Amino acid sequence: MVEKKSGSARTPDRDAKLLLLYVFTGTRGGFTRLQIINLLSETPMNKNQLAQIMNLDYKAIQHHLNALEKNNLVTKLGEKYGATFHLSNYLEANILALHVVIEKLERQMSRKIVYL
Repeated sequence: MVEKKSGSARTPDRDAKLLLLYVFTGTRGGFTRLQIINLLSETPMNKNQLAQIMNLDYKAIQHHLNALEKNNLVTKLGEKYGATFHLSNYLEANILALHVVIEKLERQMSRKIVYL
């Protein structure tokens, strides 16, 4: 899990918060992208490693990583098949905004009512 830095009295950057809300809640696949961010916060991985851990198709992982890279949330090191991905400096600098978004998602999920 992406760990919250304690002792930070800063407020999250508004633009970063809006971007993260869009990427993780405003588009299909947001939950999968959040899972990828969570895994990459633990250790850098390549597409194949992520696909195996998440039990998803390689092409699906590729699609989500492209979206995350396009929005400057992950950075790729290396080329082709073995390239590894890690959290971008931008995301690390705006980790507080990510925590605000995660808390909002958790509140939304806890309020959902399932009708059978």
